[in-house]
Amino acid sequence: MGTNVHSRQTRQRNAIREAFLHEKRTLSAEAVLELTQRSLASISLATVYRNIHCFLEEHWLQRIDIPGRAAPLYEIAGKKHHHHFQCGTCGAVFDLDGCCLKSEPQLPPGFTYSGHEYFIYGICPECLSEGPQQKAIMDIRRPAPRPLLP
Repeated sequence: MGTNVHSRQTRQRNAIREAFLHEKRTLSAEAVLELTQRSLASISLATVYRNIHCFLEEHWLQRIDIPGRAAPLYEIAGKKHHHHFQCGTCGAVFDLDGCCLKSEPQLPPGFTYSGHEYFIYGICPECLSEGPQQKAIMDIRRPAPRPLLP
């Protein structure tokens, strides 16, 4: 009987898992690559994506799609409902505990509520400490608001 490739433990797989456990926040595949190359210089982006795909299939990771961002981010699955903060300067995304939406939104007649995503944009403490010139960068990177329907 063959070994299931998804459950096989490799140095690369362990390094990728450790990157998520150590950082404790959402990560892009490129950020995972950068973090894992500190201990495994030869790891490739293709290997990172392949292992992320396995972790998604195993439900150890979940995909997070951020408005205005082409590539998805990934975080450890199984967390309770929460929202995200995205730094407009460095692009890092951080978890926000809890939910500020305390009741279901008022919907037009005939609509059914099924859930929500809530993103907050600003500047993280590390970028803020680099100086006020960063605000201009934040304003450029922030996604344009969607128009409201009448």
